[in-house]
Amino acid sequence: MKIYWQLGYFIIGLLIFSYGISMSIKVQYLGIHPWDVLNIALFEKIGLTIGTWNIIIGAAMILGTLLLKGKYVRLGTIINGVMVGVLVDFFLHFNLLPPQTNAAADVFLLLAAIVLMGIGGGLYSAAQLGTGPRDGFMLTISDRTGLSISTVRILCECSVLVIGLLLGGPVFIFTFIYTFIQSPIFQKTFLSFTSVLDNKFHEPTRRKAG
Repeated sequence: MKIYWQLGYFIIGLLIFSYGISMSIKVQYLGIHPWDVLNIALFEKIGLTIGTWNIIIGAAMILGTLLLKGKYVRLGTIINGVMVGVLVDFFLHFNLLPPQTNAAADVFLLLAAIVLMGIGGGLYSAAQLGTGPRDGFMLTISDRTGLSISTVRILCECSVLVIGLLLGGPVFIFTFIYTFIQSPIFQKTFLSFTSVLDNKFHEPTRRKAG
């Protein structure tokens, strides 16, 4: 029975997260997530697709987690690393997204995208089938340093932002506040759904809020 809950968490979280990324790229002129600043910068300089760069960078994060002997790389991590890139390209290619209209509406669209990414990321991580490549890397850093999940995400994503900016990625006002909105949402969702799953199946909660 537990595996069905885990699969539900994982699949729904993956879809929500990927859709949130696609929504944010649709209004990228307002500023997008640091990881996507890097993906788009590489796409514009080298080619391939945004989703393909998502997969390549995800593979690098999996390698980093393994080198740090993190516990978050599982089959689900690899599936996540591939499927997020595929889904983002799918949503963008077929334009299955709300239309870009005007600045005021687009700000609301971007805020909704940020919330969806935070919820989706926390949900599929709580499934315990293997986190996303980037999330697994950051959770490993959190485990190794004792810093809170939110703090580690902010530090890592600010570093990625600098690299993306230097490569000429799309950076605007929301890029600088993106992480500070999404990270607490991710942490709250991850801890809440992990607790629900553990309590339902009588297992001790493995993480503490930080």
